[in-house]
Amino acid sequence: MDASDDKPRSHISQQFNTDLEDLKKHMLEMGGMVEKQFSGAMQALIEADSTLGERIAADDDLLDQMEMKIDEECNLIIARRQPAARDLRLVLAIVKAIRDLERIGDESSKIAKAAIKMSEQGEFPEGIVDFRSLGDKVQRMVHRALDSFARYDADAAIAVVHEDKSVDNDYAIAMRSMVTFMMEDPSTISKVLNVLWALRAVERVGDHAKNICEHVIYMVAGTDVRHLNPNKMSAKINA
Repeated sequence: MDASDDKPRSHISQQFNTDLEDLKKHMLEMGGMVEKQFSGAMQALIEADSTLGERIAADDDLLDQMEMKIDEECNLIIARRQPAARDLRLVLAIVKAIRDLERIGDESSKIAKAAIKMSEQGEFPEGIVDFRSLGDKVQRMVHRALDSFARYDADAAIAVVHEDKSVDNDYAIAMRSMVTFMMEDPSTISKVLNVLWALRAVERVGDHAKNICEHVIYMVAGTDVRHLNPNKMSAKINA
């Protein structure tokens, strides 16, 4: 789907255009920070780096503040400008997207805290390859979700939604591997439980990336595609 005709239109009020562009810019800046936080949390966990983990966990407060600031900007635009059609969809999509970004920050903080515990427990248990692969895949999802938002690209957003099924499959495989390892060696239970907790957090980050893509599709096409599989999404917006 060509999104070129679905971008917010120019307005007589240049200030309104500026307000909308600034709003989108601030949301994407928050997205960039969330990407760095998730990447750092994964690095901290894989390397059992408690110093990095503590720094990443502390960044969560800053993301909370960014979410509140952008949310307030959205409220002011709605109150003062009373946007309609595509402009209103943009503002509403940003309101929803920053909530998902804040939750990605929460999940990254959980991963960072698991890293701190791992540093205290010593060597990382088997299954790290599955964990690293899952983290890389989810990180790409987050990046591509934000890129699709920046470019108003519904087709790119649908492609990211397709990837969520692969993440879910990898998550299930990694979980089974870690549970099997724990059953075979009960002495590792405490250590493996930290990994299981972190695995769940990574999978949830993928879910939030998918949610952002659904907001993109709504923003571009004006269609609510929640609870639809990717193929049905494509059919609905191209109908």
